[in-house]
Amino acid sequence: MTRSAMTALLGPEFDAFLFAPVDGGGKGALLSVLSALARLDVDPWREAAELAQMPKEAANRRLTSLIAALPDAPAARLASATIADRLIKLLPRVDPSSVASRERLLSADPTPTSRTITNMVLINLAVMVGMLCAQWPWRACSHHT
Repeated sequence: MTRSAMTALLGPEFDAFLFAPVDGGGKGALLSVLSALARLDVDPWREAAELAQMPKEAANRRLTSLIAALPDAPAARLASATIADRLIKLLPRVDPSSVASRERLLSADPTPTSRTITNMVLINLAVMVGMLCAQWPWRACSHHT
């Protein structure tokens, strides 16, 4: 799923978590949770949604293991757990029923109906006609000068 699709499903309530720095460590630029998860080839938005649904302790263990797996991970496991605990507090608590309805939305049959296709064709045709009409006076004027 693309970032925009996940963002539409999750909304801004996960921004505090995804854009929080993982570790200040003093070594150059701060690494956000979003960047850290992406470096691990983990979908940040999906992971945020899953962590928000987990019990706090399970989410903390999961995030601790992810932080520890980073190439420049904090040296001590305790540091990873402390960082994970701080970050988990930034997650909104998600009602599992709302997540289930979002998942149903995602799994809905995306096959367009004939009416939808007809509407799309008509809209595209109207836009094309509008673009041609908008250019017509300019072309007529440019030939006479």
